[in-house]
Amino acid sequence: MPTRVFSGIQPSGIPTLGNYLGAIRNWVPLQDTHDAIYCVVDLHAITQPFDPKELTRQTREMAAALIACGLDPARCILFVQSHVQAHTRLAWIFNCVARIGWLDRMTQFKDKAGKGREAASSGLYVYPNLMAADILTYHATHVPVGDDQRQHLELANDIAQKFNHDYGVEFFPAIHPLIGGVAARVMSLRDGMKKMSKSDASDQSRINLNDPDDAIADKIKRAKTDPDLLPDNPAALEGRPEARNLVGILAAVTDRTPEAVLAEHAGKGFGAFKPVLADALIAHLAPIRAEMSRLLDDPAALDAELRQGADRADAIATPICTRAEEIVGFLPRR
Repeated sequence: MPTRVFSGIQPSGIPTLGNYLGAIRNWVPLQDTHDAIYCVVDLHAITQPFDPKELTRQTREMAAALIACGLDPARCILFVQSHVQAHTRLAWIFNCVARIGWLDRMTQFKDKAGKGREAASSGLYVYPNLMAADILTYHATHVPVGDDQRQHLELANDIAQKFNHDYGVEFFPAIHPLIGGVAARVMSLRDGMKKMSKSDASDQSRINLNDPDDAIADKIKRAKTDPDLLPDNPAALEGRPEARNLVGILAAVTDRTPEAVLAEHAGKGFGAFKPVLADALIAHLAPIRAEMSRLLDDPAALDAELRQGADRADAIATPICTRAEEIVGFLPRR
């Protein structure tokens, strides 16, 4: 029996090339090798300031992007987090299992709250507990994550182990990270030391999946580089973060290794390399952009697809959550 994979993504705007190459594209083949469950985590999205109308729009946009990138609702379960109540039911139990000291060590809360810790929402503080519930209410055993999520996965395992220990059961399984991908960490086009991000003030720093062809070409043309020629091996890119980033992107969208890309372009400058990269990106992303547009043109059909996914997710999650509630001692539901 295939192991169960779970992952979620916040509806915080149109995904970037970094979201796609670093996460979403790596989810696609898992549909054929695992029991795969994916969701748009709108509950997590309200832990920080947000606009309700924007949240509705961005939730649909993210769902459309996931499907356009290759997630097939017939081969995986795709749904919106808030549509399955087991997530919040189990999260409350985990709020009571997790220790404050554990949450105090979460570096992402410190990064997101910054100097405004006292003004941050309590939801932002405890959202790692909800993340644990997202995974464990499906008894998922594997989660495709980036390095920045490893700490939260460790916390989820700590919560599962403490629950099992406190109640004398072997109910929740261990969770294992799945980390991989040719361009698992795509960097900003303006600063090769910073991760490509939707939150960057400059739109020139990123490729959005719905960028038109001319915008993609312009952003690549303007991307920060250095004056040196491309070498013939990746090791020689040490200390050249922007060059390494662009080589990695071309390798990823053409399904090649950085070694193969450099073998073809060694000795060339970026004046020759950038048009090749732009053309490859345009060819790769154009069908994704077109499919996103088609899906968003019929929001009723998209919503119906997500409701069907939620029904399938609920059929797995609710019995597991209900059993956890029984273990805790809650009275049985009707």
